[in-house]
Amino acid sequence: MSQITFIIAGLMLLALIFLMSVFARLFRKAGPHEALLVYGFRGTRVVKGRGTVIFPMVENCRWLSLELMSFDVAPQQDLYTRQGVAVTVEAVAQIKVKSDPESILTAAEQFLTKSPQEREGLIRLVMEGHLRGIIGQLTVEEIVKQPEMVGERMRSTCADDMNKMGLEVISFTIKEVRDKNEYITNMGRPDIARIKRDADVAAAEADRDTAIKRAVAAREAAVAKAQADQERVLAETLSQAKQAEAQRDLEIKKAEYAESVKKQQAQADKAYDIQSNIMLQQVRAEEVTIHQVEKEHEVKVQDAEIQRRDRELVATVLKQAEYERKRIETLAEAERQRLVVEAEGKAAAIRRQGEAEAEIIFKKGEAEAKAMNIKAEAYQEFNQAAIVDKLITNMPEVVKALAAPLANVDKITVVSTGNGDAAGLNKITGDITKMAAQIPALFETLSGMPLSELFAKVRLIGEKTPRPDENGKGTK
Repeated sequence: MSQITFIIAGLMLLALIFLMSVFARLFRKAGPHEALLVYGFRGTRVVKGRGTVIFPMVENCRWLSLELMSFDVAPQQDLYTRQGVAVTVEAVAQIKVKSDPESILTAAEQFLTKSPQEREGLIRLVMEGHLRGIIGQLTVEEIVKQPEMVGERMRSTCADDMNKMGLEVISFTIKEVRDKNEYITNMGRPDIARIKRDADVAAAEADRDTAIKRAVAAREAAVAKAQADQERVLAETLSQAKQAEAQRDLEIKKAEYAESVKKQQAQADKAYDIQSNIMLQQVRAEEVTIHQVEKEHEVKVQDAEIQRRDRELVATVLKQAEYERKRIETLAEAERQRLVVEAEGKAAAIRRQGEAEAEIIFKKGEAEAKAMNIKAEAYQEFNQAAIVDKLITNMPEVVKALAAPLANVDKITVVSTGNGDAAGLNKITGDITKMAAQIPALFETLSGMPLSELFAKVRLIGEKTPRPDENGKGTK
């Protein structure tokens, strides 16, 4: 049973394949560039851009191309214009079968049995005839200068005849127009001559205008140069004057600035001296304060030591049990007393320090005043002795000034000439001795009296000056 089923299925498949192959052989398709004309028992129909089934023996089909046909239109005989001039015209025509079914059927009636060459020959004859008629209505100038107008006339004139053949003219373009009598060549000579003449005239006028403009430009340049020179000289003069004024102002400002700097420097030096004195006073005040604080600290240390000894004595005398009971109270009371004593001690120390400082300052001033009074009395009694005192006080400075050049000597080279004691190193020591021997003479010259008399008056001053006793309080 299964074998019969497979046989039936295979036969059906073979029959289907056979039918499909037969249908494929009977089906015809028309591309977008062609038309399929089917004729037979169902009449004539046009198939374009699709397919149809052709029944064998009762129907048949033919293909008609709808592609663009391009060919030359160049009559062999001369064409005569309206002026009677013989010209030869070469043109290119673009023609195709129209796409509507009626035009396709018309074109099929006209050209389906002809070859492409025969078809182009028939179309060319029609177009050459129309071209001959159009050229005879125009002049050579119109043909040469307006080829688009000739093409438009050709398309409009040929439209009826082309429609009768199922065709349409897509474009008609004239490639070349020539003649044997050189009419076209000579046609442009007047224009060429006129253009050349106009060009020569324009060139001459341009040269003339150029020469005039050059002369005017040269004159204006000369005038501008003269004015520029005058302005330059004037500007240089003004610039030199301004430079001189600027130099003068600069010198004045420099002088004023130097004067201001000197004034400010003097003020700064003065302010520096004042500030130095103020700082020195502040340093001295700080030293006094530090000394006072040290004294206060010593007092507090002594008070603390006394309290420590008292607490130590109490701790050794009291019983251990009572000490344990009153230890906290004693410590609290001791801390309070310490603070009170410290405050009182600080105040007392400050007071004592101030009183001591005041007493010291007072006594120092009193002593200086007494000394100045005694010195003044001595100067009043012994004016020359006061001068001697000053001379003796300042004499180390004089000796130091005399020895200053020798202090600057880094190295001494001694050259002995062999002249006895006055040669070599003995010469240097001898010069120093001579310089020292001149000091008494300098004293006598400055004071105006001999040294013996000066020393005698110094002794008198020493005897009259009060001296402190052994305790530094009284005088002898």
